[in-house]
Amino acid sequence: MLNAIMKSVELGLLFALMALGVYITFRILDFPDLTVDGSFTTGGAIAAVMIAGGYSPWLATICAFLGGLVAGVCTGLLHTKGKINGLLSGILMMIALYSINLRIMGKKPNIAILNMDTIFTGANLLVVMIVVVVVVKLLLDLFLRTNLGLALRATGDNERMIRSFGANTGTTKIIGLSLSNGLVALSGAFIVQQSGFGDVTMGVGMIVVGLASVIIGEAIFGAKTVFRATLAVILGSVVYRIVIALALRVEWLDASDVKLITALIVIIALVVPAARRSAKQKSQAHKRTAELLSGTGPKGGVS
Repeated sequence: MLNAIMKSVELGLLFALMALGVYITFRILDFPDLTVDGSFTTGGAIAAVMIAGGYSPWLATICAFLGGLVAGVCTGLLHTKGKINGLLSGILMMIALYSINLRIMGKKPNIAILNMDTIFTGANLLVVMIVVVVVVKLLLDLFLRTNLGLALRATGDNERMIRSFGANTGTTKIIGLSLSNGLVALSGAFIVQQSGFGDVTMGVGMIVVGLASVIIGEAIFGAKTVFRATLAVILGSVVYRIVIALALRVEWLDASDVKLITALIVIIALVVPAARRSAKQKSQAHKRTAELLSGTGPKGGVS
């Protein structure tokens, strides 16, 4: 049991970078970016091909990050310059990336790097990922406090208002999408090195996993500040993996049910907070009505 939880924590940290990328588009930019399913594989494919070719795993990881940046820029250009709907832009790029990823992998469905040196060779995976995730989180926090980061956050909050101040919202969207997909690709590169192989379908469903991490993290840990929000996303990724591990220990569930479990987790995480807010609003409304009827409300009492 303890071993399963430790493995879940490791997986949670590996996917935490992807969750941070989804957080940028889903929460900060308010952009439904489905490029994630493709860019995750792009990062893994680049890392696998370069490591198999004898390149340094650190160089391969950096190149994977750059590949994700390019994918995000393409999605941003389709949306801002091509005037294509945001959701459709992501879908189109996701479809295009499937063929591109196959090309990167030499038209092979998978590439094995089991006997190759990786970032985790001779190192503790948990320690390495804690260091990497903390560094990335702090750098992201710093970026979101810069003028460009504030413009990025403002674009998601009120695009029309920030445009009236002279900000180029098209540029901020492209930057946000590129950074998001860069982090997603970086996560894909780490996953490939941890698992020992890259597969062309490894990114399927990653957007749902990322959303689950973001929603669970915010529901449990809150997101009142940038620092707390990014921390909540990371912890949400870890909690999500632990929940999946515990769910799979149920006798009548197996590995093929992971997608169903993920969907149910997201549904519960979305429905429960909404139901609580609705119940709270109804309770407050009933309380105000009772006060008015009893004469103790703001318009009641003796003049």
